[in-house]
Amino acid sequence: MRRIRSVKRSVRFPVSTTLLRRLALASIIANVGIVVTGGAVRLTASGLGCPTWPRCTDASYVATTEMGAHGAIEFGNRMLTFAVGIIAFATVLAVLAHRPRRRGLLPLAVAVFLGIPAQAVVGGITVLTNLNPWVVGLHFLASMAVIAAAYALWRRIVDPDGPATPTVPGPLRTLARITTLVGATVLVVGTWVTGSGPHAGDQGAARNGLDPETISQVHADGVFLLIGLSVALVFAFRAVGADRAYRAALVLLAVELGQGLIGFVQYFTHLPAVLVGAHMLGSCLVLLATLHVQWSTRERRPIAPSTTPTPAPEPVTAAA
Repeated sequence: MRRIRSVKRSVRFPVSTTLLRRLALASIIANVGIVVTGGAVRLTASGLGCPTWPRCTDASYVATTEMGAHGAIEFGNRMLTFAVGIIAFATVLAVLAHRPRRRGLLPLAVAVFLGIPAQAVVGGITVLTNLNPWVVGLHFLASMAVIAAAYALWRRIVDPDGPATPTVPGPLRTLARITTLVGATVLVVGTWVTGSGPHAGDQGAARNGLDPETISQVHADGVFLLIGLSVALVFAFRAVGADRAYRAALVLLAVELGQGLIGFVQYFTHLPAVLVGAHMLGSCLVLLATLHVQWSTRERRPIAPSTTPTPAPEPVTAAA
């Protein structure tokens, strides 16, 4: 009896699918936002505004007036991590309260929630290593992983629980996977370009030692390859009549072209901070558009109801 009452209390305030999806979308936006604000920390040379971690100084957890604008900017970005974490935690609670329970949602929601403190720890290591450019790059990539998990959760909420079935031929799914792999590689190489450039996050921060022109050319070559693959996806999806995948590939191509334009302009204008920040936002959008293409190549269908016949009752025999 107590167990029945406990179950009733737990479902008294069920969470709607609409609310759950809004929370997941808020998590995506918040994680993209913290990438942009993290870029602002680096671009304003505030990376060591709080010179230690997890405290802001050896004697204080918060920035002081003596630390000036750099301390306020760095500490403000740290505080945003808590806001992003609260949204992720609310999403986990919403998944638990949602009825009916959905298979696969909780692992994704927990992955987003745990990814945020993990990303914060990497951020702390960047401070403790005086903004080592390789660690700074890892900090950015950790944020990309959290955004990918948040996007997967957002899409999975409205997907039925049946098995995934392809909506395009197998070779085109392979082409989409290759495009995703190349896109991820471009993101990684982009962090190497950043680590060789002038925006170190602090005047005394080290650079990774790579030649900026050479690594920028490698990055540009990767972008050209990515755009070429995306063009191929557009024509291939249209040829097989995969309208949803075709539209997704068009969005991806448009985002890539915009991001590429920003990249070239910032390179030839000697990396102005505003364009570098816009390029970081563009990286997040390219990732989301790439994932959108992946989701468009398959669909989930509702689980068919069980058709197992009910066993017939045993015949009743007359008593002797």
